[in-house]
Amino acid sequence: MRRSVAVRLSALLATGALAAATGLAVSTSTASAATGGATGYATQNGGTTGGAGGQTVRATTGTAIHQALCSRASSSTPIVIQVEGTINHGNTAKVSGSSCNTAAGVIELKQISNVTIVGVGSGAVFDQLGIHIRESSNIIIQNVTVRNVKKSGSPTSNGGDAIGMESGVRNVWVDHTTLEASGGESEGYDGLFDMKDNTQYVTLSYSILRNSGRGGLIGSSESDRSNGYVTFHHNLYQNIDSRAPLLRGGIAHVYNNHYKSLNESGINSRAGARAKVDNNYFEDSKDVLGTFYTSEAGYWQVSGNIFDNVTWSSRSGDNNPAGPNPTSNTSVSIPYAYTLDAANCVPGVVSQTAGANKGLKVSDGSCTPQNPDPTDPDPTDPDPDPTDPDPTDPPTGTNLSLGAGADGSSKADGTSYGNVRDGNLSTYWSPSGSTGSVSVKWGSATTVSKANVRLASGSGTIGSYRVLNHDTGAVLASGSGSGVIGFAPTSLKKITLEITSANGTPRIAEFETYAS
Repeated sequence: MRRSVAVRLSALLATGALAAATGLAVSTSTASAATGGATGYATQNGGTTGGAGGQTVRATTGTAIHQALCSRASSSTPIVIQVEGTINHGNTAKVSGSSCNTAAGVIELKQISNVTIVGVGSGAVFDQLGIHIRESSNIIIQNVTVRNVKKSGSPTSNGGDAIGMESGVRNVWVDHTTLEASGGESEGYDGLFDMKDNTQYVTLSYSILRNSGRGGLIGSSESDRSNGYVTFHHNLYQNIDSRAPLLRGGIAHVYNNHYKSLNESGINSRAGARAKVDNNYFEDSKDVLGTFYTSEAGYWQVSGNIFDNVTWSSRSGDNNPAGPNPTSNTSVSIPYAYTLDAANCVPGVVSQTAGANKGLKVSDGSCTPQNPDPTDPDPTDPDPDPTDPDPTDPPTGTNLSLGAGADGSSKADGTSYGNVRDGNLSTYWSPSGSTGSVSVKWGSATTVSKANVRLASGSGTIGSYRVLNHDTGAVLASGSGSGVIGFAPTSLKKITLEITSANGTPRIAEFETYAS
């Protein structure tokens, strides 16, 4: 019997009534799919854009996620679901509708397309609750943690997989996630990232997979060879027994990953699979590449990898490690562009970029983490200027912020709250970091129905925001980027722009407000 993982736990729309009941907040704005763009094989077969161009909603429960899917006009209507808080069995119910096919106790992305789920604000944690993708396409999952999903014991979810894909799935990008368990099969857990039954064009990037008996697989059996075209890059596999990943048939591109404490085996290419394995760093591990537990061989092309304190077992029967001096036994042609970091800097780069709540930093091959390229804040504007509001929907009337008061949660050195309502684009307010809030206020109730957020030169970009009625705490609008924001006319004394994520430090030159 194979031993369990040696566990080292990490320290880790709707009416107002519906929103209160389900944790769903609706915005009338559109948004881009997620920060940055898809990489690897997810860029092929037409690309992966998720919910780009669709409505943005905020969800704080699993039921709200399902409600957002079921409230769309159709099962393919684009949607961006921003998730904040802990999603668990207690707040994840089945919701019915013509545009969805959900179930209780699991986030069910079944028979749908064009969806983004992205963690925002203080973070999104799917606790003992898996994400199941079935018969679906064009899905993005970004900046979330999924932990302790079980297939046996209590509670169970998603067959024990943190993220599982099956049955004709196409084009999925999973990015900047943390996937973790607290043991192996004997403790009730299965895989962290599984693909089977004709799943293709998938990328797993900048993610952490740890403390599990099984990292993940492509193909559920030696005969399930219809899967493939999967990229794994800039991920950390730590304290994993095996399947990092297991490949049955198909093609995988595995580059710039950091493998640490693989206890039994690592990349297991078998049943005719072919893996291109470039510039990875393997550390304190055993049998990190080869064909294991089967007589049906797989193949690999290797270059630039570093093997640091890696031990290799002898070849015998169904155990065929590639080492101690791995050499290529096939060639794999990669159809997309990519830039490799040198293997010796992979541990440092991955430690600064991989996982949820790391600021979505990426690598450009320079061995230095970079902020991701911002996505278009308004997909209807082909050439947006960060200091220029959407010219197709300009505000009209008097800027009500001029001469009003201002305050906020924090400010960077050399700026003041009042700079957001002085009519001067060369002065600005910044939060102390990438998140914070700034408000405009009046001595008496003022009706506002539109805001215009204008950025100063050199500003970072706003990843996500909320506009709040500060008097009541109600969310008037949410979205990403800058420019014009519309909402229902509201009488209030204080309106707040809350920045919940950003790339770099935003410089808010003006927080303009208008009655129409």
